[in-house]
Amino acid sequence: MNSSPWILPQTAPEAEPFLDSFGLGRRLHALRKARGLTLAQVAEHTEVAPSQLSMIENGKREAKVSVLQRLAGLYGTSLDEIVSGTPDHRTELEVELDAAMRSPLARAAGLPSIRISPRTPTEVLEAMVALHRELARQAELRAATPEEARRANTELRRDMRARDNYWAEIEAEAARLLDTVGYRSGPLSERMISEITAHLGFTLAHVGDLPRSTRSVTDLRNRRIYLTRATRPDHNPRSVLLQALGDHVLQHDRPATYGEFLRQRVETNYFAAALMMPEASVVQMLTAAKAEKDIAIEDLRDAFGVSYEIAGHRFTNLATHHLGIRMHFFRVHESGTIHKAYENDGTPFPADHTGAIEGQVACRNWTARKIFDQADAFNAYHQYTDTPEGAYWCTAHTEATPAGRFSIGVGVPFNTAKWFRGRETRNRHRSTCPSPDCCRVPPSELMDAWAGQAWPSARAHSHLLATLPPGAFPGVDETEVYAFLAAHHDSA
Repeated sequence: MNSSPWILPQTAPEAEPFLDSFGLGRRLHALRKARGLTLAQVAEHTEVAPSQLSMIENGKREAKVSVLQRLAGLYGTSLDEIVSGTPDHRTELEVELDAAMRSPLARAAGLPSIRISPRTPTEVLEAMVALHRELARQAELRAATPEEARRANTELRRDMRARDNYWAEIEAEAARLLDTVGYRSGPLSERMISEITAHLGFTLAHVGDLPRSTRSVTDLRNRRIYLTRATRPDHNPRSVLLQALGDHVLQHDRPATYGEFLRQRVETNYFAAALMMPEASVVQMLTAAKAEKDIAIEDLRDAFGVSYEIAGHRFTNLATHHLGIRMHFFRVHESGTIHKAYENDGTPFPADHTGAIEGQVACRNWTARKIFDQADAFNAYHQYTDTPEGAYWCTAHTEATPAGRFSIGVGVPFNTAKWFRGRETRNRHRSTCPSPDCCRVPPSELMDAWAGQAWPSARAHSHLLATLPPGAFPGVDETEVYAFLAAHHDSA
């Protein structure tokens, strides 16, 4: 019996290689020219009409194997060499340019084609190939593969960790706006948000037909921000509006790469949180709570009228810079998949070969997973976890969303737990991940009973195999957005 718990299907046979008629024709043309033969001379020796030979060399007719064998004999080479041999530099350029001009990318861009002939100067071919290569490079930057997107996200997280997730320039912009509208303390009121919007020269409109691929649409021509009238459990309307204003305040340009897009998302999220939970007020509250050894994320949530996730995120911005507390943050789906994570305290989050954490599966023994076993879904859950990197204390809440339940939490090294409410918990578990014996390999009794007898139908995540949606703003339907703005133009 196979040692794997799953029964593996046989591997499918490899497909036959595809033979490109144009590339083959250009090789034949190069071989003929290298031997100083004319089409008429080749026709005389192979009994193939010069017109047919010309069409074969130009890729307009497929050559029969018998014809290729005759040509190979005349040119003193093998059939394999004709079909798959390494062409000279000019032939390489001709073949690459022909393929590039026929590519979906070139057709989508509406680029004209040129006729490639022996009279086409080599420098023209080189210039055309270089232009098509640059077009492809730019397209790859805008439509990143999942792996490239993970690399960009990993690089961004490294920057966040290096600055302890504190962005002084964004804090300064938020403080300036708060001072403009006379903010003093407490949560940011709806009136002040309206005053900030007006101060920046924008008006606000709530509509029922906001494009489905967007959270907001900003009409830069008429300086109007459109938000949806509908209530969406996954979006805080105050946060969405402040993020839209953040793109303007932070002077964001149209992103040229997926990395730039990610950074702008992080910056606008930070800007919105810095307004909803102003630095001075939050630090004052946290400093007092630390003195009382009673820091609690739920207190921040309640004091500023935000979600637990926003409160936890904001804590990561200020805890290290102002309180000297190193920590980690997580948002984990009930399936165990990590959706968001940050750490500057050495927490051993799982990562792939690029260093990406998102998409990995959290250990079953971590707070992020153990919380789903608790009957009390209202109060915070606290736990100590012993890991190969040391012991950590975590506090977490769960939230229900259309995509399922998520655990959201904040944690710190063992010796820092003394500042937090819930440090007295007796919940303690041990994790040895990434060792497979920790929680990834089924217990021996289950393996013995069911190995080789199970055939699960996996929930396919096809999006992991596809490139990200193209465009400066991935996933946004620009046609839909422009039609929306045109429909609302008269009322602006």
